[in-house]
Amino acid sequence: MSDNPREDRDHQFSEGQGLPDEFEEFDIDPPELKVDPGEVDPVDTRVLSDLLDERNIAKDEVDTDQLIDVGVSYTKINRFEEATETFERAAQYAEDPHKEQEAWVNKGAAHAELEEYDEAIGAYKEAIDIDDDSEHAATAETNLAYALWEFGQSEEALRHAENAVEIDPRFAQAWYNRGFFMLERGLAEDAVDCFENAQRLGMSNAEVLEEKVRALEEVGREEEAEEVRQRAEEMREEAEQQMVEEF
Repeated sequence: MSDNPREDRDHQFSEGQGLPDEFEEFDIDPPELKVDPGEVDPVDTRVLSDLLDERNIAKDEVDTDQLIDVGVSYTKINRFEEATETFERAAQYAEDPHKEQEAWVNKGAAHAELEEYDEAIGAYKEAIDIDDDSEHAATAETNLAYALWEFGQSEEALRHAENAVEIDPRFAQAWYNRGFFMLERGLAEDAVDCFENAQRLGMSNAEVLEEKVRALEEVGREEEAEEVRQRAEEMREEAEQQMVEEF
């Protein structure tokens, strides 16, 4: 393990703009695009992006919901720069504070995908300033925590991870992030509890198990750590097999 743990492994980025299902980064379904599969290859991202461009709304007819949908669709084809611009416009024109907050959270997540963590931090803070106890606030807090950690502000990151859990105690990703930051600060026993809470709330993947293994080893629970490691390896193998079958 190097002095910089970020170089050794990828931390599962909070997937989502506050809407559970493991926080899927942009978990709003993209708008229906009128594509004739007989004429257009559905995997042709150039055509898809052209269609998205056509959906941009005239300045005098701004529809916040539609703008958010367009931004989400940009993320689906990895056009994160366009997504950040679209979400910012949605936030600026939103009359509903709830929609404005949603747009800011999504904008932060798109910046994070570009590793523009300073901009991501700013967007998440804008979202939290609107309402620090809403359905989107927990997502903003936990995503902000990870962006701060990437930005080298680990102490502040832990504080925001704890805020996320306080806002929504049933948010599995928030518990995972809190455990991750606890472990980074040497609080392994507390980290184990956090990872177990994340599992109880439905977060079941190899990443959370692997972090739990690290925490268990830190507190000397070697036998339990080995059992969890074996399960993590099984999950990795199952995922790889599924990919082989699909492709």
